[in-house]
Amino acid sequence: MSSTEITGRDESEESMELRQLRYFVAVADEGGFGRAAERLGIVQSAVSQQVRRLERQLGVTLFERSTRRVRLSGAGERLLPEARGVLAAAERARRVAADLASGAEGVLRLGTVRGPGDRIYRLLDGLAASAPGLHVRPRRLPPAERPAAVRAGELDAALVRGLTASPGLELLPVWTDPLYVALPEDHPLPAGPLTGRELPAGLPLRLAPREENPPFHDLITGALRAAGAEPLLGPPFIGLQETLMAIGTGPPSWTVFYEVAGVPRVPRVAVRRLDAPAVTTSLAVRPGPPSPALRRLLQALAALPGGGDLR
Repeated sequence: MSSTEITGRDESEESMELRQLRYFVAVADEGGFGRAAERLGIVQSAVSQQVRRLERQLGVTLFERSTRRVRLSGAGERLLPEARGVLAAAERARRVAADLASGAEGVLRLGTVRGPGDRIYRLLDGLAASAPGLHVRPRRLPPAERPAAVRAGELDAALVRGLTASPGLELLPVWTDPLYVALPEDHPLPAGPLTGRELPAGLPLRLAPREENPPFHDLITGALRAAGAEPLLGPPFIGLQETLMAIGTGPPSWTVFYEVAGVPRVPRVAVRRLDAPAVTTSLAVRPGPPSPALRRLLQALAALPGGGDLR
């Protein structure tokens, strides 16, 4: 049995329109249909028609009408504060929707990277200043998992280092950082910045396994091959401080790293800046027009020093 058969009333007749409630409140406030029509900027017959339709839908009389005056009935007095509440709630909903459409409010799920410096904090501060109602939920995932999380919709965007392409994603470069070489301090290398052709290819190279960070692994091994040297992989990279200590105290080896919280100094380890290659950090997003919250993120990234044009 349908709801219409149970109630004897079509569902379309049971739904109140905000317009009807607005007209009802205007008549109650102005004390008459004519003055309410003037306030609303419509003809009086339209106000009367919509109020009567509301009364039919509710099954109550909202106004006591006479040739001399119109006043609220008992039912009308009871309904009036509820109608005001509904209209106020609808107005709040409209304001929230407008803020969501502009990106001023909402939730942004962002995959982040570590360092360098305070760049991420400045990014979050910029977002908070331009859109105080936008709640950013930073999430740190292993490098290999971030693109998949964006692709699956678990993240709205993610910062990724060294990635040049990823199926189903658009990569927007946001900044580029230099790389540093760490090697035993007695190794005969120039004291200044190095190029790819000056890398110590004959020493075992400490890199994290490729499956942990494919873009960075490929960037370094590709630079060696471009310089005509086949990478000689040594013990794995196990964290910057631990790896630098191993280079300073163990058999000769070397590594490449990017700055996270300053360039560390470790006894018996020399650190040289690489002129090339460098590592580019990109924002991984799904293709198509950006959401309002994502537009705010792109604006905040573009406002950072070296952020480039991300509009």
